[in-house]
Amino acid sequence: MKGHFKKATTSPKAKLVEFKGFDNLNLGDEINVNIFEEGTFVSVVGTSKGKGFQGVVKRHGFGGVGQSTHGQHNRLRAPGSIGAASYPARVFKGMRMAGQMGNERVMIENLEILKVITDKNLIVVKGSVPGSKGSTVIIEN
Repeated sequence: MKGHFKKATTSPKAKLVEFKGFDNLNLGDEINVNIFEEGTFVSVVGTSKGKGFQGVVKRHGFGGVGQSTHGQHNRLRAPGSIGAASYPARVFKGMRMAGQMGNERVMIENLEILKVITDKNLIVVKGSVPGSKGSTVIIEN
């Protein structure tokens, strides 16, 4: 990677991303926030916060047995039945079950640019941006 940065005559960066649509730029040219305008709407792509292995109540909003009575004492947060019996004798793909939650690529669309601060190379957007504090995001027109 040091050779790539040396050829581009730039210092090594923490993250390297390739973008399309910048045909008029040369290798090593810098892209600033000047390409964005206040009042326009953009899409922000990032990696959502990881929540680890979660059950069906937190991951998919299942209610469990919940507010019912009739002796349901040990199935409060259980997923319930997951399919048929001896036929098809398998669990269908996409079945909502417990598993890894978060830590995936998320795109939030139609966020308005409130302010473009060119001297600090910052963009202020209205709305929620995916990811934890300090994470890398991609802003698309």
